[in-house]
Amino acid sequence: MKLHILGIAGTFMGGVAALARELGHAVEGSDANIYPPMSTQLEQLGIALKQGYAPTNLAGDCDEVVIGNALSRGNPAVEHVLDAGMRYTSGAQWLAERVLPGRTTLAVAGTHGKTTTTSLLAFLLDRAGRAPGFLIGGVAEDFGVSARLGAGREFVVEADEYDTAFFDKRSKFVHYRPRVAILNNLEYDHADIFPDVAAIQRQFHHLVRTVPGCGRLIVNGHDQRLAEVLAMGCWTPVERFGFDAAFEWSARKLREDGSAFAVFHRGREMGRVEWSLLGDHNVLNGLAALAACAAVGVDVAAVLPALAAFRSVKRRLEVVGAHAGVTVYDDFAHHPTAIATTLAGLRAKVGPARILVAMEPRSNSMRLGAHADALAPSLELADAVVFLARPELPWDAGKVIAALRGEGVAVADAEALIAALVARARAGDHVVFMSNGGFDGAPRRFLHALRAQ
Repeated sequence: MKLHILGIAGTFMGGVAALARELGHAVEGSDANIYPPMSTQLEQLGIALKQGYAPTNLAGDCDEVVIGNALSRGNPAVEHVLDAGMRYTSGAQWLAERVLPGRTTLAVAGTHGKTTTTSLLAFLLDRAGRAPGFLIGGVAEDFGVSARLGAGREFVVEADEYDTAFFDKRSKFVHYRPRVAILNNLEYDHADIFPDVAAIQRQFHHLVRTVPGCGRLIVNGHDQRLAEVLAMGCWTPVERFGFDAAFEWSARKLREDGSAFAVFHRGREMGRVEWSLLGDHNVLNGLAALAACAAVGVDVAAVLPALAAFRSVKRRLEVVGAHAGVTVYDDFAHHPTAIATTLAGLRAKVGPARILVAMEPRSNSMRLGAHADALAPSLELADAVVFLARPELPWDAGKVIAALRGEGVAVADAEALIAALVARARAGDHVVFMSNGGFDGAPRRFLHALRAQ
């Protein structure tokens, strides 16, 4: 079968492309924004990429078009598919129909931490000898890819609450019908889709409704909004995780930065973790993954030491390089909570060293201003912030800059941002680029500019 994937460079759709190729299909795709690491993965798989959404990009012998949720009515490629009567589906539905039948699906849902937790769960199952399949919303360093079919029974999927497609406004995760579901946290996001947090909670409850009674719900015990979701009705055994010793799964930090912690199951210590990840949020991510492993019969005490070798996902506080004592990171954080927790973990690690943040408000919620009031508080631990306020940004970035604790400046483009950072950076600094987009290649361009001085 020949597939054309519209929106192929997105992290989810790129994973669908990789799975389709592994199944033996001929795969090609189009996207408006094609950039690493997903573009690199697709090119290495030999998948032809076409820039833009011109109808001529879709070959006449295409058997099926898989349409990403970033595309809407009015898009030239979408209109061509409809006018020509071509067969089409969504990425989530394609996965549910072509990959998941017969597998034990483990789904990882939550506003934050989905990609890291999905990677952790796939990694642990792999180290346990389960050879899982997976679809991760990023390129996992330990596997070198974002998706694979796997030879084992388990399939781990990053379960996004974002809508499925222009023709299917349900959250993607309702398609997956998991045996085990992790509910990591729940906050307001996706302001272009959901009017309020209650609307997101309803979608999470739709997911809860699909988990069978013989399955397991692994739930962040600290999250009140998730407790409210379960109160709507729950038909599946629940295990909570967190820092409270009363939870079924709990952790006790051995280092303040979260790089070492002890794991407990129902009050009994299962072992200790020392790893490269930082922050309380990653301790919780690791705890959730361990609990999900136990739900499918993995001996947690035996596999827990493997976390010392876990290398996480690209663009999750990824060190892209260092020069003249300046360390440069690329991070995917695009919600105030994720920004704050990432910086808290880094601050605990680097102590009094200066942290400079380059921030691009790129997600739909960010661009709409849904998080504008919370941005300055989320950047409390940064010593300086260079804010990329492109001319089309519809809200006043000046108010965010004025409310910062540290130094702040707004610039109009990536060139000015890099120049501002070069002027400020000095030996011992940690410079973190935060965006869920390509950021015009700014992290590596900044590193190159440092080296060129």
